[in-house]
Amino acid sequence: MYTSNLEGVSLIQKGKVRDIYDLGDSLLMVATDRLSAFDVVMPDPIPQKGRVLTQISLYWYDEVKSIIDNHLITADVDAYPDVLKPHTEALRGRSMIVKKAQPLMIECVVRGYISGSGWKSYKKDGTVCGISLPEGLKESDRLPEPLFTPSTKADLGEHDMNISFAEASEIVGAEMAEKVRDISLAIYNKGVEVAAKKGIIIADTKFEFGICDGELILIDEVLTPDSSRFWSKDSYCPGGPQESFDKQFFRDYLETLAWEKTPPGPSIPQEILDKTSEKYLEALVLFTGKA
Repeated sequence: MYTSNLEGVSLIQKGKVRDIYDLGDSLLMVATDRLSAFDVVMPDPIPQKGRVLTQISLYWYDEVKSIIDNHLITADVDAYPDVLKPHTEALRGRSMIVKKAQPLMIECVVRGYISGSGWKSYKKDGTVCGISLPEGLKESDRLPEPLFTPSTKADLGEHDMNISFAEASEIVGAEMAEKVRDISLAIYNKGVEVAAKKGIIIADTKFEFGICDGELILIDEVLTPDSSRFWSKDSYCPGGPQESFDKQFFRDYLETLAWEKTPPGPSIPQEILDKTSEKYLEALVLFTGKA
């Protein structure tokens, strides 16, 4: 599914990956097979991607519910309201009905290992998001302790920007910034503990939070191959890029192209789409034990 088309239901937002519909007291969130890389939505879908993101998020909602409540109402399509009955099979496995929440206008990034933009920043001046790190770190090294490195929440087509904790505090308030920092680190540490037993390293990830009925809740996806870097514990070897179960394979392919990372995205060979799909499905099986 590259895009959803649910007649009779009000589409209120088409994001990079998810289509959001208004159900009145709640929202229907549909995870499509669109892939966004370098903040550009690619023109070709990744087979089964939306289903993988949904099922992994459902797994983690349950794992971290002791830390914070989340926006899930139900993902059982057979329990959806009548207006959605004509779309049951299209929605099965890749959708959920969620609470309406007011999103916080920051993204909560946690880094346990140095990679990606963090590695580029460290090579430049020895810092990540303004946080000084020890000298001599290699690419993919484990950090002395996980770092909370927030970013802005950009509109579709714009780039998220790394910001300092002080800047995040200015956006959401100092008390809220401290709260989401502590919760983000707690979820990450729980994720690391669970994933290690399944042979996976969670190198970094990002979370989103919102306010619902005056309470802070976890929203959007959680610890998926779209929002995280998953590495193989068995093959982990600092000093360069790692074998992964996420969209890094796809990003690496894009880096070989003469493309300036601006819309429109390039057309992708089917073998690259299929290989990316395999990596997402591998993550699903490793975490949930089910394909």
